[in-house]
Amino acid sequence: MGYLNNQVVTVDAILTKKGRQLLAQNDGSFRITQFALADDEIDYTLYNPENNQGSAFYGEAIDNMPLLEAFADESQIMKYKLATLPRGTAVLPVLDLGYASISLKQGASLSITPQTLNYLGNASAFETSGYSVTIADVRTMATFNGIGIQSEAAQSSNTTSTTTLGTNVSSTVIGTQINLRGTTVNTLFGSNSQISTTLTVVGLDSGARITIPVTITQTTANS
Repeated sequence: MGYLNNQVVTVDAILTKKGRQLLAQNDGSFRITQFALADDEIDYTLYNPENNQGSAFYGEAIDNMPLLEAFADESQIMKYKLATLPRGTAVLPVLDLGYASISLKQGASLSITPQTLNYLGNASAFETSGYSVTIADVRTMATFNGIGIQSEAAQSSNTTSTTTLGTNVSSTVIGTQINLRGTTVNTLFGSNSQISTTLTVVGLDSGARITIPVTITQTTANS
């Protein structure tokens, strides 16, 4: 990872593990249908309305901040995506999954139905476009899918193969309800009784985001 030269306009893009996997399939499944913008590296406290050079220089320090090169660790970049909310919005929307963390036994199932709080004047609401949900290590799941949204992006995401060939690969689905079932593969546990990952949920209309830990507990001894 490094810094970009912010004196010129630069588009710096790389493929994630999932992107490289889809591209390697060479079957048309690699299609960019959506994109997001974020400002993780910007420190807005540097905005200085007291700058004696005038209003054109209030944001000078921000304009001169170095920008990060693209890198593919979703836990470290684009954590704060930009979203357009209605004028007059006084409270930022937040997500409620009904769980602060998820613990599943091998083969156990769970369905989560995200809600968005403080959104469009409602105490709680379900977003029309649904929710994008990413499991950081899809090997931990025997089932991971989303239902309730029929958009092209949702159908493409929800039907993509999650075969990982033993490697740690994230997977993203879209829906209003997300179904999870813990893995039944004993070899993933090694000498451990538990394996862990994270689940990241983003509201596709509001941009609200939450990440919670997921733990799978082994119930069947290795053969």
